[in-house]
Amino acid sequence: MKKRHTYDFGLIGNCSYLALIGLDTNISWMCLPRFDSSFVFGSLVGGEKGGEFSIKPPNKEFKTEQKYIQNTNILETIVETDDYAYKITDFAPRFMQYDRSYKPSMLIRKIEPLRGLPQVRVVCDPVGDYGNKRLKRESGSSHISFHGLQETLRLTTDFPLNMILDSSPFTLTMPKYMVLTYGTPMEAGIQETSEIFLSKTIRYWQTWIKSTSIGMHYQKEVIRSSLALKIHQFEDTGAIIASPTMSLPESPNSTRNWDYRYCWMRDTYYTLTAFNNIGHFEAMEKYALYLTNIPMQGKERIQPLYNVVGESIITEKELDLPGYMGNLPVRLGNDAYTHIQNDVYGQILLAILPLFVDNRFANIEKRQSIYLLETILEKIAFTMDEADAGLWEFRNLKQKHAYTHLFQWAGSHAACKIAKEVGQKKLEEKALSLLKRAEAHLEKCYIPDRKAYAQAEGVTRMDSSTLQLIMMNYIPHDSQKAKDHLKALEEDLRIGKGLFYRYKHADDFGEPETTFLICAFWYVEALACVGRTDDAMEAFEELAGYANHVGLLSEDVHYDDGSMWGNFPQAYSHVGLVNAAYRINNKLDKPDFLP
Repeated sequence: MKKRHTYDFGLIGNCSYLALIGLDTNISWMCLPRFDSSFVFGSLVGGEKGGEFSIKPPNKEFKTEQKYIQNTNILETIVETDDYAYKITDFAPRFMQYDRSYKPSMLIRKIEPLRGLPQVRVVCDPVGDYGNKRLKRESGSSHISFHGLQETLRLTTDFPLNMILDSSPFTLTMPKYMVLTYGTPMEAGIQETSEIFLSKTIRYWQTWIKSTSIGMHYQKEVIRSSLALKIHQFEDTGAIIASPTMSLPESPNSTRNWDYRYCWMRDTYYTLTAFNNIGHFEAMEKYALYLTNIPMQGKERIQPLYNVVGESIITEKELDLPGYMGNLPVRLGNDAYTHIQNDVYGQILLAILPLFVDNRFANIEKRQSIYLLETILEKIAFTMDEADAGLWEFRNLKQKHAYTHLFQWAGSHAACKIAKEVGQKKLEEKALSLLKRAEAHLEKCYIPDRKAYAQAEGVTRMDSSTLQLIMMNYIPHDSQKAKDHLKALEEDLRIGKGLFYRYKHADDFGEPETTFLICAFWYVEALACVGRTDDAMEAFEELAGYANHVGLLSEDVHYDDGSMWGNFPQAYSHVGLVNAAYRINNKLDKPDFLP
């Protein structure tokens, strides 16, 4: 049987940068100084133009295995040949220092012998400007500097420098260290500092997990998803990106290749719900800060997405790169920022709701955000009756989407609560009026013959986003109407035990070939909502099986062979897993697990 296509990478990061490390030991993706900057290593889509940072045996066949140090974002890759073995420990330092997060633009690679006398060949060849710029190398006493970026990239190491410069073999008799820094270099002792940073970073992540609220079921999967989600937040501004990667195809040769290194308004509500479900609220507070720095007042609309510092222009263009497995085009930027996507206003209101109604956020100055509430309600009123591109961002199809109306309804509901909390009676009345208008639109999407809600007003096709009608209790969980709606969606969009298509109709690029994992996890939640807990667990376990060797999930799955497609790892998919597990755990009998 042909091996299924999978992404053989582990992810490391520290909320300052992210990197993908392949089973072949290469840093296949790493952007600096921000998540949405040019890659310095990008062979994932750049091929030879993407540079390389690998630690391989010279001229020998080798096999590898990869795993995380338990409950951390620290990755271990073991390399074995017939004659020897060695281990590479890769991590991005992160720990608390002087009451602040220490999260430098620093990658540490520790290489240690395990068996025999390992021979290693180190290649360190970073690039700039998406592979168009070769960097000038300059060697010092214990480092190599790479010039040509905004800041100097520096590799500090106790390896012989000439063996790295010449990529010649080196016999490994004791642990060696390589520290790659962008900007401020590491001047302290390399071995001592690397080991201290490693132990502190292990302690940080394991302590973070200990303070995480996780149910008894699916702990392993939720822990890994939580750790992955945490490092998708660019802590400097609070932005949470959809994925670290760009232009990984949603299906082979589909041209559905998008740059996802940005902050989507629609994603963040679900992501913050996931953080809320696991009891970590710092992400929510940082995201609220990010929102307040997006220019909303005086603007007619809020965009579907912004970059990590809240800038609005994200021009899309094609790069002269070979693409992932030859899939073209390679797109930089994302034209979706120009789309009309009217669910975003409700998403924002739902995202900030806990800051106002949850007593644990005692330090929030609630009245300072009245202008935010006023601004967003005005935009809901302005856009209520118009068609939009919807959450799937159709490029040539505008409709009055059920999903959009649902979030206008839910956002208005949240606004009622916020207005009441801050004593704004007129805003509360305005929100209630908008809620009723949104409900009227939603009911125009109902199809009596199917006993279900369609994708949009005036059409009959099903769309998995309407699973949210059940999850958000627009259709009461215990009603026959919820069961009927779920049945119609299963009939049209489910394949296998739990995989779900977003929709089946042709869009701008033809009919979708792959299933979308977030929709599948929404299905799990909907099953739990209507009381089909056993079905929910069965579907969840199938979906968790589509993770790669270290538990990371892609955006899409091809049902025929279970192959992984789309940008990777996908925050949306891990959010779906965390929230689905939370929903299942709330349904199960907890006394069974008491001593």
